[in-house]
Amino acid sequence: MKAEAVEPGEASTIIAAPKRGINRGISIADLILRGVAAIGTFASALAMGTTTETLKIFAQPIMIRAKYNDLPSLTFFVIANSIVCGYLVLSIPLSISHFIRREARITRIILVIFDTAMVELLTAGASAATVVVHLAHKGNANANWLAICQQFNNFCGRLSGSLVGSFASIIMIMLMIIASAVALSRH
Repeated sequence: MKAEAVEPGEASTIIAAPKRGINRGISIADLILRGVAAIGTFASALAMGTTTETLKIFAQPIMIRAKYNDLPSLTFFVIANSIVCGYLVLSIPLSISHFIRREARITRIILVIFDTAMVELLTAGASAATVVVHLAHKGNANANWLAICQQFNNFCGRLSGSLVGSFASIIMIMLMIIASAVALSRH
């Protein structure tokens, strides 16, 4: 068999074509994950921030109200989700710019740094709220805290639903960080 000579221009185009396609796919995935995570954090903050339920005690004219801002952990959850949602919305133009300039290395590094900070903030907020929701569902006999979810069904259901949205957003942001790291390693 005779070895064929490969021209320098041909070898680089053969190697660069799949790289370009993969970077474009990563940019599309980043944009979609960023948008869905923004929707998830917005929905979680909205669900938690509008959660309130009032319970009337029988045989007494007393009304007991449960609201998210009665507990600082739930307030922190709403603030953390709001900050992360705002960041994700503001970072969408940078993510879109990766379609145009696929070799944009500095903006990808900036997004990885800020995405990491935002996933930390969101995890802290979700973890703090998870403790409160667990106590609301199960109570703590040692501390003499009673479970309130038997009385406040709608309140606890909305709290749990907002936690699901927040943890799903955490996973999406982690996937964005991995995708950006893969894109950076391919440059």
